[in-house]
Amino acid sequence: MRKMTFIIPAIVVVIALLLSSIFVVDERQRALVMQFGQIRRVIDEPGLNFKIPFIQEVVFYEDRILSLDTAAIEVTPSDDRRLVVYAFARWRIIDTEQFRLAVGVGGLRQAEALLDNILNPQIREVLGSEGVTSNTILSADRTNLMRRITEQARALAAPLGIDVLDVRLKQTALPRQNLQATFERMRAEREREATDERARGQEAAQRVRAQADRTVVELVSEAEREAEITRGEADAERNRIFAEAFGQDPDFFEFYRSMTAYERALGGNNSSMVMSPTSAFFDFFAAPLGREGRPRIEANVTGSPDDVRDSLVDAPEALPDELLERPEPMDPERPQPVESE
Repeated sequence: MRKMTFIIPAIVVVIALLLSSIFVVDERQRALVMQFGQIRRVIDEPGLNFKIPFIQEVVFYEDRILSLDTAAIEVTPSDDRRLVVYAFARWRIIDTEQFRLAVGVGGLRQAEALLDNILNPQIREVLGSEGVTSNTILSADRTNLMRRITEQARALAAPLGIDVLDVRLKQTALPRQNLQATFERMRAEREREATDERARGQEAAQRVRAQADRTVVELVSEAEREAEITRGEADAERNRIFAEAFGQDPDFFEFYRSMTAYERALGGNNSSMVMSPTSAFFDFFAAPLGREGRPRIEANVTGSPDDVRDSLVDAPEALPDELLERPEPMDPERPQPVESE
């Protein structure tokens, strides 16, 4: 019974010592076995490991790829156009012992601070180097700039036991105090381009209008030329017909032309005409006999048209029937007939 009293505590102590001496390193971790602040063993492979209980301790570090976002970095490229750059880096621990010596007990937080102090100067140096402008940073050439930053940061971070895998510029912006001036410059540039486009459009429109006006003038001129030709041919045909008619009966042709002239001259309602009775205009009214023995009419042409028509009853055979027809009674509301002398 007394033996059992000592055996059970001894077994418990042994189990406790055994459990405190066993530790497991995950595949996502690295480990250092420390004894009184000194590194005794570096464990980079996952698995089951042992340590001296109560004397040694284990410090674990991440073996995965870590990310670090930098604060806003203000850079001035060679064109003196200030930019605010936001970057991030991908890094991992490659030498656990060297990393421990570099960061001490600060761990990952101290490592990020040291890495940030490395990245910021390198970003400013590369982006502010000769030949690098703001347009270069904002163009596809920024890939080469990020590669240069990565190479320089990797060389400086190697003594810390860190490998900088990649550095990327995730955002590039203008300082707040420069935004308004930049917007105004961009607006002025766009307005200039718009003015150029409108000028080119107006120039093209003027060319189209000029061509259309020229086409209209050509078409109208051609149409007028053809109309004049047609009109001239019609006048020639009309003169030919009149000439043939005149050749068949000259006296009747002369009589018809005279009657037409009388109708046009005496047909107005509010006009007067003063002529000599012996005028050639009244050739058919001047003598009792006309051409080739035809009777001619003596008329008083100084009266009204009704008086002239009444005086023609002495020789009705010399005039067409329509001249002998009396007009209908005049409407008192209509103007009075023309008086001719």
